[in-house]
Amino acid sequence: MTEMSADPLLAELRPNLVRIAYRMLGSVADAEDIVQEASLRWLAVDRPAVREPAAFLRKIVTRLCLNELKSARRRREIYVGPWLPEPIFDPEDRDPADDVTLPLMIALERLSPLERAAFLLHDVFGMSFEEVGEVIGREPAACRKLASRARNHVREARPRFAVTRDRGLALAAAFFAASRSGDIGALRALLSEDVIAVADGGGKVSSSPAPLVGLDAVLARHVEMARAFVAGPSQFVRYAVIDGLPGFVTIEAGGIVQTTALQIEAERIVGIYVTRNPDKLRHLAEASQSA
Repeated sequence: MTEMSADPLLAELRPNLVRIAYRMLGSVADAEDIVQEASLRWLAVDRPAVREPAAFLRKIVTRLCLNELKSARRRREIYVGPWLPEPIFDPEDRDPADDVTLPLMIALERLSPLERAAFLLHDVFGMSFEEVGEVIGREPAACRKLASRARNHVREARPRFAVTRDRGLALAAAFFAASRSGDIGALRALLSEDVIAVADGGGKVSSSPAPLVGLDAVLARHVEMARAFVAGPSQFVRYAVIDGLPGFVTIEAGGIVQTTALQIEAERIVGIYVTRNPDKLRHLAEASQSA
């Protein structure tokens, strides 16, 4: 057993620290690396002298994330096609107050690193502005302004009409059946007029090079895909809640693992988010092979 795994405080705080890092970075692997580095720094300090270990660790994680975001932004400037955060499965008992869904994480990409940190730490993780200021090195009043600006930018991305887990997965099942069978009439009934479809292949596998906007464009693309599904049907893996959205995991032609997450408003699908970049799906690929 390593010293880190033997430290009860690290074991207790680790899930929350990973959640903070993932929400900041949109990458599972990067979040894990950040928390690993924070753990090493924690083990190197005079721990009895630290009055609030949890706050100390949150500060380290957030500051490491702020540093990482600088290089992450440069990488995304040369990213091929649309960028989506790495998909993660939410547990059935996920905290309903944590409404950081996939569309909101995409919206967070438009914020400055400090705005993102202030918004997440205060609005999502419930820290006071005094605590946020201590973490990011700004006065509480400045943190309040940062969070307010962020809130205004991401307001439209926050869920307005919550769909229950069961209803969301039922709609995901209906979408899967209609899209794979080529039932365009059924698809049309499921989609909103202003639906958007985003596919992230990262330049590693085939995907739409730009988001598809509007019912006609999305239906036309599914007509094309229906022909491919006849030649090589999808292998269904399972339904899941993916970054707060109902969806499903499949294995497509060529053994490509894929996640599809659906944003639903007023019983209609308004967003289709497909992740195909294998670099973002290694953890799912391993699970699928063992299923």
